[in-house]
Amino acid sequence: MANIACVILGAGKGTRMKSNQPKVMHQVAGRSLLGHVITAANEINAQQHCIICGPDMPQMEAEAKSFAPNATLAIQEDRLGTGHAVSMAKNALVDFDGTVLILYGDVPLINPKTLKNLASLIATDMPLAVLGFETPTPKGYGRLVQNDEGNLIAIIEEKDATDEQRQIQLCNSGIMAVDSKHLWPLLEKLDNNNAAQEYYLTDIVRHCVDQNKQVGIAVCGPDEVAGINDRRQLADMEHVFQTKLRNAAMDQGVTMVSPQSVFLNADTVFGTDVTIEPNVFFGKGVSVGDNVTIYANCHIVETSIGEGALIGPFARLRPGTDLAKNTKVGNFVEIKKATIEKGAKVNHLTYIGDALVGEKANIGAGTITCNYDGFGKAKTIIGKGAFVGSNSSLIAPVSIGDGAYVGSASVITKNVPDDALALSRAEQVNKPEWAKRFRAAKLRSSKTKNSKKG
Repeated sequence: MANIACVILGAGKGTRMKSNQPKVMHQVAGRSLLGHVITAANEINAQQHCIICGPDMPQMEAEAKSFAPNATLAIQEDRLGTGHAVSMAKNALVDFDGTVLILYGDVPLINPKTLKNLASLIATDMPLAVLGFETPTPKGYGRLVQNDEGNLIAIIEEKDATDEQRQIQLCNSGIMAVDSKHLWPLLEKLDNNNAAQEYYLTDIVRHCVDQNKQVGIAVCGPDEVAGINDRRQLADMEHVFQTKLRNAAMDQGVTMVSPQSVFLNADTVFGTDVTIEPNVFFGKGVSVGDNVTIYANCHIVETSIGEGALIGPFARLRPGTDLAKNTKVGNFVEIKKATIEKGAKVNHLTYIGDALVGEKANIGAGTITCNYDGFGKAKTIIGKGAFVGSNSSLIAPVSIGDGAYVGSASVITKNVPDDALALSRAEQVNKPEWAKRFRAAKLRSSKTKNSKKG
């Protein structure tokens, strides 16, 4: 296949989204709409990406480069139609020789195989190809009119179509592939002699046919090229994406007790024989090893979970969490930017932040690593085989040695040597008969008050 470059149209404000951010920056399955489209382009080894954006969209550059570091942005100062938008990419792609894919930044379900099939149609005698979709309800879409050989000869908007043409169920998605040597001359032929006074990209089909060149058609399903214009469509797309991701996970060996209650990210990675109970949320950057069980009501983001780990219920794993093989994170435990080594246990009611918990260490209920002093974060290191008693506070920076014990309810401010016992609490004092005398005094007081009332 020839070299491929992508022009992604993303300058639309998306006014129906009722948002201050560009439409293509809204997310589906934890990834921006623009990110989904760039990811699809990356999977067919696109060499260059040029994203068309408006002058009031500074955040799009960082987003585009996070998926394609070589991406460039072209600013469409005046929104004068799709043809005008594509022409903004000329400076970025003027030296490119190959096939240019013209994509839309709000079409997150586009399949890389579809793009590959579309691009493969480009040849010397076919410099242009259009992606169409078939639907039994084509109302509102431009129709693709073919000749007897199956090549495209015109794109007719519904308002301009004859009754016969309106029966056509093959519709225009807007996505195109164009030989770069032909793209810029074709765009120069566009005019804005229409009611909207815009330069329509679809008009290049007519100009190509006028030059006796063939225009090809690739076909996909309507869901694959569905765009997003408002929040309801965004929610509908989230549902479609989640169903797709859940099915893919189950197909590769993940058990979901209640699939509809599990929310995945587009980049979530699973091993085999993973079990997930209801109401589990995966944010970006999560990988789950083989034979992991995640119990109900967990929230997991930017975390690596090793083989055989047990998580939850009601666990929160925040960015930077790294759980080794056979670790256990129990109920109402929060972990952030911490490494929990092989076989270590953090069972319940605990916060571990900015820490290293050594192999086979045991962290008791109610333990807190006090990692923030109001100005900066400091690290806590808990050694191999260490035992931290319940309701302990570890004031970072501090180290608990290998095999050391921390007595329950201790506040640890100094390093604890290997195999030592650390205690930091007031000595217990028992007062014999005190409770008995206390109850008797209370009883006498109550009787006195009642007698005065009588």
